[in-house]
Amino acid sequence: MKTLKFTKMHGLGNDFMVINGIEQPFDPKEAPLAQWSDRFRGVGFDQLLVVEKPSSEAADFRYRIFNADGGEVEQCGNGARCFVRFVVDKGLTDKQEILVETASGMIVPKLLDNGWVTVNMGKPKLMPFEIPFVPVGEETEDALTHIVLVGLESIPVSCVNMGNPHAVIMVEDTKNASVEYWGEAIESHNQFPERVNVGFMQVVDRQSIKLRVHERGTGETQACGTGACAAVVAGVRLGLLDGGVPVKVSLPGGDLFISWQAGDDVMMTGSAETVFEGELQY
Repeated sequence: MKTLKFTKMHGLGNDFMVINGIEQPFDPKEAPLAQWSDRFRGVGFDQLLVVEKPSSEAADFRYRIFNADGGEVEQCGNGARCFVRFVVDKGLTDKQEILVETASGMIVPKLLDNGWVTVNMGKPKLMPFEIPFVPVGEETEDALTHIVLVGLESIPVSCVNMGNPHAVIMVEDTKNASVEYWGEAIESHNQFPERVNVGFMQVVDRQSIKLRVHERGTGETQACGTGACAAVVAGVRLGLLDGGVPVKVSLPGGDLFISWQAGDDVMMTGSAETVFEGELQY
């Protein structure tokens, strides 16, 4: 029997079980993640976050993310904000800005004086093979506007990789969007060989949108940081949003502010909160 200390955190309701893998041994492969993610019989979470020592001397930490189904994923924006709050609050660093290894590359989160966190999410990847996405028909060097066939329906999507793959769909009203149906259908569509997160975006004006996101392996979440980044990138590239200024992204769990213009890194700012500390045996 093993004993494990953990922290429950959330970023706009997108919730996480965070484990300090530096000061205690932890192997995700040996852990019953699906059981822990259960909101009635376990801790309950959208993703499990693991803090580890970096493999690179240049980085401060390594950041690993596991979905509720046990699958490891490349990136999570809301988790990144919780990550920096966690390592600062636990005294693992005295830096306000840290360099963090992820499966998709380095990110640079910074804790602000007001308790919010800004994360440099890096440059978006926009070519089909980078998503990855398999276009139907003519070859293309851009994944901006494509059609995904679901049964007899043709769904226009804009694809962006923000460390993980996203397909953004424009809708007139997020409240009435069929997020569960279309999210499940597109998540595992054969044009997305590594599956995909599906965002449903309503443009309010040139500096604000509403967004709901179906995350692969989890379903709809209260907020998705990389999904917010992907939606703003798609909106700017489609000429629907202003580039280079903060765009307010209203998700079910709250608001994020995303700034991006062509050629630059994507900057994300939002809150990160600790809910409780716990200990379990397995």
